[in-house]
Amino acid sequence: MIDLKKLQVWFITGTQDLYGEETLKQVAIHAEEVAKSLNNNEKISVSVVFKPIVKNTDEIFETLQSANTDKNCIGVVTWMHTFSPAKMWIRGLNVLQKPLLHLHTQFNRDIPWNTIDMDFMNLNQSAHGDREFGFMVTRMRKDRKVVVGHWEDEEVASQIDTWCRAAAGWHDWQGAKFVRFGDNMRYVAVTDGDKVEAEMKFGFSVNTYGIGDLVAIINQIDEEAIQNLLKEYEETYEIADDLKAGGARHSSVYEAAKIELGLRKFLEDGNFKGFSDTFEDLHGMIQLPGIAAQRLMADGYGFAGEGDWKTAALVRACKVMGAGLAGGNAFMEDYTYHFDPANSMVLGSHMLEVDASLAKGKASLEVHPLGIGGKADPARLVFNVAGGDALNASLIDMGNRFRLLVNEVKAVEAEYDLPNLPVARVLWKPLPDMKTGCAAWIYAGGAHHTAYSQNLTTEHLSDFANIAGIEYINIGEDTKINQFRNELQWNDNFYK
Repeated sequence: MIDLKKLQVWFITGTQDLYGEETLKQVAIHAEEVAKSLNNNEKISVSVVFKPIVKNTDEIFETLQSANTDKNCIGVVTWMHTFSPAKMWIRGLNVLQKPLLHLHTQFNRDIPWNTIDMDFMNLNQSAHGDREFGFMVTRMRKDRKVVVGHWEDEEVASQIDTWCRAAAGWHDWQGAKFVRFGDNMRYVAVTDGDKVEAEMKFGFSVNTYGIGDLVAIINQIDEEAIQNLLKEYEETYEIADDLKAGGARHSSVYEAAKIELGLRKFLEDGNFKGFSDTFEDLHGMIQLPGIAAQRLMADGYGFAGEGDWKTAALVRACKVMGAGLAGGNAFMEDYTYHFDPANSMVLGSHMLEVDASLAKGKASLEVHPLGIGGKADPARLVFNVAGGDALNASLIDMGNRFRLLVNEVKAVEAEYDLPNLPVARVLWKPLPDMKTGCAAWIYAGGAHHTAYSQNLTTEHLSDFANIAGIEYINIGEDTKINQFRNELQWNDNFYK
């Protein structure tokens, strides 16, 4: 599973030689205390590493250059304890390639009204120093997140962690590989895109492998491994007797287990972080991967159907960002609508491949016909998704840029059993309301495939988009169609 604590953000404190040795010793002591406190804060999911205070151009450059090359460093947090003349930062900021967070804080929370003097103010002048630094970052047109407040404030820690999780998702994309079994679903537009531009922009690569490459590995799977996985299925999920060993339909579950093991081996051997497939290219496979895709996603792999590599990559990023948080992140599709004027909502699902990290209760392993693809009846996990706050995110290739579109939603508990719909399913109400939310999604060119998240917020996704340097569009409680359409037009002009 994904362990964010192995990742580091470097805590870098700016000052200058002007203040003398004793003052600089105090700056270093304070900076280390702040860094240790943040590192020990349970709200912050990554490791916060104190770095020696920087006092001049060379120290700043060397520290930021080192951050670029350190494989565990996912970003830097900067704080100006004293005044730090910002021209000293130009060379370092010019080479910085890691995400940047500017913590606008100060060591003391309160002004010591009865004892404050000029020595105290010379030491504790972050209000002064951070503005100087902030000007330079803005002047250089560098994106960053600014968090304001005392470093012991829990809200400050939460904002820092949100950014850290976004930085972790971005870090995970750098050098990542995603495999596309077969091509895009024929004639479909939104699931396709420019893979070369994506690798230039995002740092991950997408390459296609023939389904025969996968089948060759599936056919080599050891019988003992298959039997062990079948036993795990029976221990983990609700399963009918005729699907168990000796049952009339056991062969379907057997083939599904074999496919899962082969697919897992292919991904592990190739060091892939996610994959896509399509029911239009299954030559040599007995059935479409259902439970295999679901279980691999639950283990952290990104996935999307029909050749949709962009959503597969986004699902993986969301899983990294949400690691350790209650709730799940999964591949999703807007499937059909309930247009009751008093209770409008969306039924989200997919043919087979929504993973059980979203499940409310124990999932059921079932085998049913699939009226598309022309293969044997596939095994899949069937479950309902719990209600609560959630969001849908879509990564779209707009031709001259990538757009990350996010809709906040309210998931609701299913009131019906849906006995003839043996798939994973979730009901949600788009914010601000059904008509506005759906119209805004369509105006923005949102895809039918999404990454559905129970544990991320719009702040996570906004931070992620800012780090990636791509357009971010949000549909939420305050969305008004006319204003939303204006925003889309303004963005079009900006990106021209």
